[in-house]
Amino acid sequence: GGSIANKIGKRMGLSQNDQHIIVMCGMSAGFSALFGTPMAATLFSLEVVSVGIMHYSALVPCVTASMIAHFIADFLKMPPEVFPIMAVPEIGAVLFFKAVAMGALFGACSIVFCMIMHQTEHLLEHHLKNAYVEIFASGCVILVLCGLLGSDMYLGSGMGIIEHIFHEGETGRFTFLLKMIFTALTLGAGFKGGEIVPSLTIGAAFGCVMAPVIGLPVSLAAACGMAGVFCGVTNCPITSLLIAFELFGFEGMPYYLTTVAVSYMLSGYYGLYHAQKIMYSKT
Repeated sequence: GGSIANKIGKRMGLSQNDQHIIVMCGMSAGFSALFGTPMAATLFSLEVVSVGIMHYSALVPCVTASMIAHFIADFLKMPPEVFPIMAVPEIGAVLFFKAVAMGALFGACSIVFCMIMHQTEHLLEHHLKNAYVEIFASGCVILVLCGLLGSDMYLGSGMGIIEHIFHEGETGRFTFLLKMIFTALTLGAGFKGGEIVPSLTIGAAFGCVMAPVIGLPVSLAAACGMAGVFCGVTNCPITSLLIAFELFGFEGMPYYLTTVAVSYMLSGYYGLYHAQKIMYSKT
């Protein structure tokens, strides 16, 4: 979305400031059409570049782009993603501290994912100087891993894994780790794809595994995992909270709010995006 908008802005001869805004509009439109989450899509482009500073001059343009994209997706019969939360227990002191613990775990999970992503990219670039060799070698490794595992479930964005978790209430113990490895090998080698859905997949799988340990319903823990890990890898707490509301409904608000806040604070200054600037201390 941002790439297409960037091309349009250059063709139109926009000023540097307006060029930044139209790129943010493209990001919002793409996000909104893909996920059916216009609120989160609007805030993501405002929040992600300079963490701690929001450029409100882009608010109305991004809202407009996000809503138009949402209407077009709806017109083309592309329904928004919605995942069922089977049970949301009323929060009290004990459950609040469980939510805090989940936030800490998901913050740690996001750090591991960022480290694997960056280290894989660095190692591939360091040892395989030729970009074509790098891509070929990584593709071969991915095929070998698929053969050893006897499954192709870790290929692609991972939306199938998320749907399985929410409908069946279970997943493999190491699904989250394997998805990290497959994503890092793919994107680190130069294949073009996205980090957003894989990060949501990793969060859902890790939340599903931790649900019986913490003592929370699987669907609720998976939802918190998606919001918490996404927050940790993007450093976008408001967007993460809105994603949770739009994907899962408002009923689990205390859990999403607590998980996102703690994950944001404890995930440190790691992140998936090299160009991102964290303007203020998290503590």
